[in-house]
Amino acid sequence: MNAHEIDYQIYGEEMQYVEIELDPQEAVVAEAGSFMMMDTDIQMDTIFGDGSNQDSGVLGKLFSAGKRLLTGESLFMTAFLNIGQGKKQVSFASPYPGKILPIDLSETGGKFICQKDAFLCAAKGVSVGIEFSKRLGRGLFGGEGFIMQKLEGDGMAFVHAGGTMAKKELAPGEVLKVDTGCIVGFSHTVDYNIEFVGGIRNTVFGGEGLFFATLRGPGTVYVQSLPFSRLAGRVLASIPRGGKDKGEGSILGGLGDIVMGDNRF
Repeated sequence: MNAHEIDYQIYGEEMQYVEIELDPQEAVVAEAGSFMMMDTDIQMDTIFGDGSNQDSGVLGKLFSAGKRLLTGESLFMTAFLNIGQGKKQVSFASPYPGKILPIDLSETGGKFICQKDAFLCAAKGVSVGIEFSKRLGRGLFGGEGFIMQKLEGDGMAFVHAGGTMAKKELAPGEVLKVDTGCIVGFSHTVDYNIEFVGGIRNTVFGGEGLFFATLRGPGTVYVQSLPFSRLAGRVLASIPRGGKDKGEGSILGGLGDIVMGDNRF
């Protein structure tokens, strides 16, 4: 099906949200938990899969939902339909500090590849599927496993990147090397592979992992400065061990952190 034509506006800097304007009978689908607010006359409905093949029968719906299980997402998505007479707005928020990237799939050849948890919302009719890796090294060491998300259609889709986002336009044959967790997504013309860092010192003491991604043009690549896994690792590292802060019970207490430095990261 052709995707619904939607208008949008992105607000904010570090913690962004996207406001989508729906004409009567237009709809948008979103991941569970991304909803922020909506006008009256917006009808919310839970659907199997992404809603792109709701007229294909029971097997089509089950196949759509099953694809989402492989990417680690829920079987269900939420559809927001304008059942009123005029234009209505519905908004979706980013899950952690970063940027929301709008993607017009009609300008990317009808397909865009992104990491599994990057998808935020899209016009109804956009297919949210899976992209299998055909290379063993990429599947085992790519950080995203054998499967990434594939957005297909001719409508608008929105993905989320952590921290600051960089956009790189690669010429034919041009190669960009990226930390595997920092990839947000790329156009379907980009060739994606995994390369061993190499060197004993780099491997043992580098602290950057054993592999990085190589992205070969032509095409567009989006890179994030703060992957959620990196943010979560820092948060976990700051949790006091054994339920007590390292300064508790000491003579200096909190002053010790100032003098000695907070080295829990």
